Order: sequence, then structure tokens, then C-alpha cells
Amino acid sequence: MKIKSADFVMSNSNVTKAPKDRIPEYAFIGRSNVGKSSLINMLMERKDLAKTSGKPGKTQLINHFKINNEWFLVDLPGYGYAQISKKKRVIFQYFIENYFKEREQLVCTFILIDSRHDPQKIDLDFMQFLGENQIPFCIVFTKADKLSSSKLNKQITNYKKKLLNYWETLPKSFITSSTSGLGRKEFLDYINEVNLTVANNFK
Repeated sequence: MKIKSADFVMSNSNVTKAPKDRIPEYAFIGRSNVGKSSLINMLMERKDLAKTSGKPGKTQLINHFKINNEWFLVDLPGYGYAQISKKKRVIFQYFIENYFKEREQLVCTFILIDSRHDPQKIDLDFMQFLGENQIPFCIVFTKADKLSSSKLNKQITNYKKKLLNYWETLPKSFITSSTSGLGRKEFLDYINEVNLTVANNFK
């Protein structure tokens, strides 16, 4: 897939106010500081489409971007950032949960995982939530350039073994690096394949 256009459409905290366009939608979410904004910018080949920050928790709204006038990329607030106030965490949880349960256009969620870390309960719990609500998801391992090839393979293998304690079959996964561009083609090809598969649902 070639990215011809990537346009910011809106930010909000109310799923009922999200764009009404009947086109496929892909959500990006993960623990704060997982490299979500950098990954989005790498995929879109834009330096500042999604705002990056040295301070985790920068994204605090549902951000919609229209890609090629054919599908939406949705940048969601990160979870698990302790310095965000308890009140805000409750609000985030509420509108994020509503987004996943009510957004009919959503066809796939990309859960971002820092490839350097072992499985975290908060990520596993979120996958469980998506599974229970029959929301398709893929796992995206980020920051692959931070590890040697052998260490990376070992981490990914161990992570998948852990997942098999909870899942009969593993979700599709991608290994990415925002620095080197690793995984970009595979990622975008997958979105293109899904778009073609679900096209009839949006006529």
C-alpha cells in the first residue's frame, strides 16, 4: 500500500462524535511510552502526524486520521501511566471502553508491545477484554532495533509462549522499528488485505 494522503480529522473523548464515514477503521493502543506516535509517523512516512513526546501520556483523546481517503487510523490514549491522575485514568478507561464496544467501523486493533519487555499483566488483561468482546486484534512488537537479533527472537518466542497459556491460537503479530522502518511494508500490506476483505461491509 502506498500512502498518498494522511489527514488529521478530529480529536474527541466521545465515540458518538467520531467521524460518520462508513470506511474501515484501525485503532492503535498500548502502554504509555511504547513508541506509538513514532510508529504511526513511520508507517505514514510523516514526521509529525502523531505528536511524539518525551513525556509519556501525551495522547489523551481519540484521534482520527483519514488515510488515502479510504480508511481511518485511530490513535488512542496509552494505558498504564502512573503519573496520570486517578480521575483521568478512570475517564480514559470509560471512553476507551465505549470506543471499542460501540465503534462499528472498527475492523482491527493493534496492541503495541515494547519488544524489550516480558509480558505485562495490563497488556494481557487488555487482550482478554478485546477477546471477550470479540474485537479482532494484532500484536505489534515495537523498538526491535533496541535488541540484538538473537535477543529479539528470544523475547518474541517467550512472549508467544506466555500467550499460549491464555489463547488457543495466537493473534497475528508484527515486529517493527520506527527508527529503521522494519515491518512497514508487511504492516501496510496487511491493512490493505483487510480492507479488501471487509469492503462489502461498508457499501
